[in-house]
Amino acid sequence: MEITNVSEYEAIAKQKLPKMVFDYYASGAEDQWTLAENRNAFSKILFRPRILIDVSHIDMTTTVLGFKISMPIMIAPTAMQKMAHPEGEYATARAASAAGTIMTLSSWATSSVEEVASTGPGVRFFQLYVYKDRHVVAQLVRRAERAGFKAIALTVDTPRLGRREADIKNRFTLPPFLTLKNFEGLDLGKMDEAADSGLASYVAGQIDRSLSWKDVQWLQTITKLPILVKGVLTAEDARLAVQAGAAGIIVSNHGARQLDYVPSTIMALEEVVKAAQGRIPVFLDGGVRRGTDVFKALALGASGIFIGRPVVFSLAAEGEAGIRKVLQMLREEFELTMALSGCRSLKEITRDHIAAEWDTPRPRHLPRL
Repeated sequence: MEITNVSEYEAIAKQKLPKMVFDYYASGAEDQWTLAENRNAFSKILFRPRILIDVSHIDMTTTVLGFKISMPIMIAPTAMQKMAHPEGEYATARAASAAGTIMTLSSWATSSVEEVASTGPGVRFFQLYVYKDRHVVAQLVRRAERAGFKAIALTVDTPRLGRREADIKNRFTLPPFLTLKNFEGLDLGKMDEAADSGLASYVAGQIDRSLSWKDVQWLQTITKLPILVKGVLTAEDARLAVQAGAAGIIVSNHGARQLDYVPSTIMALEEVVKAAQGRIPVFLDGGVRRGTDVFKALALGASGIFIGRPVVFSLAAEGEAGIRKVLQMLREEFELTMALSGCRSLKEITRDHIAAEWDTPRPRHLPRL
């Protein structure tokens, strides 16, 4: 069967992967309300397309932290990709590079920063969890820097792991033939079997619950790399991120895997964008499955988006070729959405190109959505 959209990879991944692995990638926290909402909220935004505009040439290129990329569609950090496919993060790195976009490597990758760098050229960011042992953190950041990574995406929404009931039921743990490669030499690369989720136990033992804004400033003293704060959902925290010297914000609810009943990221986006006041770029992570979703995020002020689950599902289904296809399909859909909306470049995408359910009615007597 020919795959014609990104979402179709999920069912294929479900067939191919062991239940414990698929559930780990697919599930969210508790009732999974936010998990569904991350997708559903996009349907609360409709287009206001402009017609009779010459769209024979469309430019999707953009710049992120000074790096030119082919499109505003990037790869989010997702953990333990070798559970999905033997090539894991190597395949993801090659696919991102071939598409001319950015890959973010997870701290909890099953390939190290050095291994991923060895796949060849490409702009890569490193997602960081702050461990209790700050020497471990400093060492990891230095390794990422040496390996040519260009930014740190600091995850700030995980002082404790969210309650993921599928992982508890499955007694989730990293398969014995894999390790968290970045921590291998530090005796932190293995995950013990636990009475509930092995990952939850690992986080409870290793991740620093005392993480605060002063640590964002500390991080800037140990690295010259720009720091993106990943996990912001409110205007208040957006303002604090700017004050703390962040180079950018990623609006994220951790794929709906942390606190359930937080808003979808597309709903939280505009509040964060307004609070940032253009001082630093704001990106969106969570729920993107279509080129139309990308356009909606940019219309609400995002500088770009990150995809997570589509990467691991397509990786499980078809390896590197699957991820390449996901990036290509999203690119083509986004280009088509731009053309049909009358936008020839990203700067032409404006708030006027969409109408959201939460908007106050327009004065021009348009019917309320």
